[in-house]
Amino acid sequence: MNNPLPVSLRDIRKDLRIGVLNPEELVEASLNRALRWNHQSRAYISLANHVAIEDARALARCETTGPLFGIPYACKDVFDTTDMATTAGSLAMADYRATEDAVAIQRLRASGAMLIGKTNLHEFSYGITGENAAYGTPPNPHDDTRIAGGSSSGSAVAVAQGSAVFALGTDTGGSVRVPAALCGLVGLKPTMSLVDAKGVIPFCWSLDHVGLITRCCADASDVLQILAAQDGTVLNCADALGHGLETRALNGLRIGVPHHYFFDNLDPEIGSAVEGVLSQCKDRGADLVPLSKIDMVHVRTASLIIQLVEAFAWHKPRLKRHAALYGEDVRDGLLQGQFVLAEHYVQALRFMEVKRLEVERLFQDVDVIMTPTTPIIAPRIGDRSVTAGCIEEPVGQALTRFTCLFNLTGNPCLTLPVGCHSAGLPIGLQLIGRSCADHKLLSIGQALEKANLVQWRVPDDMSIDAEASS
Repeated sequence: MNNPLPVSLRDIRKDLRIGVLNPEELVEASLNRALRWNHQSRAYISLANHVAIEDARALARCETTGPLFGIPYACKDVFDTTDMATTAGSLAMADYRATEDAVAIQRLRASGAMLIGKTNLHEFSYGITGENAAYGTPPNPHDDTRIAGGSSSGSAVAVAQGSAVFALGTDTGGSVRVPAALCGLVGLKPTMSLVDAKGVIPFCWSLDHVGLITRCCADASDVLQILAAQDGTVLNCADALGHGLETRALNGLRIGVPHHYFFDNLDPEIGSAVEGVLSQCKDRGADLVPLSKIDMVHVRTASLIIQLVEAFAWHKPRLKRHAALYGEDVRDGLLQGQFVLAEHYVQALRFMEVKRLEVERLFQDVDVIMTPTTPIIAPRIGDRSVTAGCIEEPVGQALTRFTCLFNLTGNPCLTLPVGCHSAGLPIGLQLIGRSCADHKLLSIGQALEKANLVQWRVPDDMSIDAEASS
C-alpha cells in the first residue's frame, strides 16, 4: 500500500470510503512505521499492536462508520486508557491502571478512530524540552542532536514521522504549540475547557488545555469537531464547528501585531519569516493593526505560582510513597510548591482574570493576533541556556516566552509551520483568536495554507522512507 505519510486526514478518509485502503492495513502500516522508527525516535512509550489491528478488523466489518473511521492516531501518555497502561512518562506510575477511558479517548473511539499507541513526554508534563530519563528523550525529527520540544514531545514526533495521522497532547504553557513548532507541524491549543480533560493526568488544572498536533488545519478542524465539549459556555463554539470550516479570504482580515515583546529578542530569521507572512497577508488585502503594549511583567511569575501549587497538590500523596521513582528535576520542582503562600496563589488567580480581560479587549479591533511561536529554533539536547537576540536565558523560559500568556487567558492558539531556518529546522508562527472562536481561528489558518504562506515540513529521512515503502 502507499504510505500515508504525506496525506491529509481527509484524503485518507476518502481512500477508506472508496475502498482504496482498509482500516486493518492502514493500522498495520502505521504500527510498522512506529516500530521501525521507535528505537531512534522514542516517540512511543507503548503501542497497541495486535489490539489495534483486531479493533481495525472488527471496524471493517461494521455496516455503519464514524466520521474518523479507520484513522490511526496517538495520544500523549497522560490520557487514561483501559487497554494500555498510563505512565505519564514516569516510573512512579508503574502501579496505576485506568478503569475508564478519558473522555477524549471515548469520543475518538466512538468516531471510529484507531489508537495505535501512547506517546512519550517530559515526565508528568513538567517541562518544555521533552527530556525524559526514564523513557528516553525523543529527538527532533529534522535533526537528532536537537530536542523535539515538550512536554508533548512524542506526540509531535509521531505525527512528523507519519505513524499517526494526528496526536493528542496537553498544553499548560506551550506544551502542544512548542513541539509542533519545533517539528514543523500544526499545533492547536483550543479555548480553555472546549475539550473535556476528564481522565487526563493533570499538571495544573487552572492552565491545562487538551490540544492537537496535526499536519494541516483541516485535520485539526475535523478532529476538534469530535472532541469539542458540548456543555455550558462552549456550546455555541462547538455548534459553530459542526457547520464546517470555509476557507476565509485574507482580504479584509484584521491582523493584530504586538511588536512590543513578541518580536523582541528573537532569532532574526524567525522574525523575518513572520514579518514576511505579515507582508504577504497585507498584499492580499489584510489590514495590519499595531497593538498597544501588552504588560508581560508578571505573567511568567503568576503562571509559575499556579503551576507549583496545583502540581504539588496532586502529587503530594504519590511523592510520599514513590519520591525515589520521580526524576530528580521533576521531584525537586514539585517540592517547591509546598512553600508558596496561599495569598500568592490567590493573587496569581486574580491576575489571570485581569490578563484574560486585557487580551479579550484587543479583539474589539482585530480578528486575530499573529506572533512568532518561539523566539528560537530547537535547541540542542542537553542545553540549559540559549541566546535569543540580545539576551541569554534558560531554554524553558525562551521556548515559552510567547506562549504562556495564553494559557492564563484561555484563548485558542494555533501554531503553523512558516518556513525553514538556515540551520535546517522549522520556524513556527502563532495565531491567537478570540475565546470560543476556534472555528474562526482554524479558518484563518486554512486561508494561510491555501495561499501557500504556511506548509508542514516532512523530515528528510521520513521522505526517503516513505518513497522506499510506497
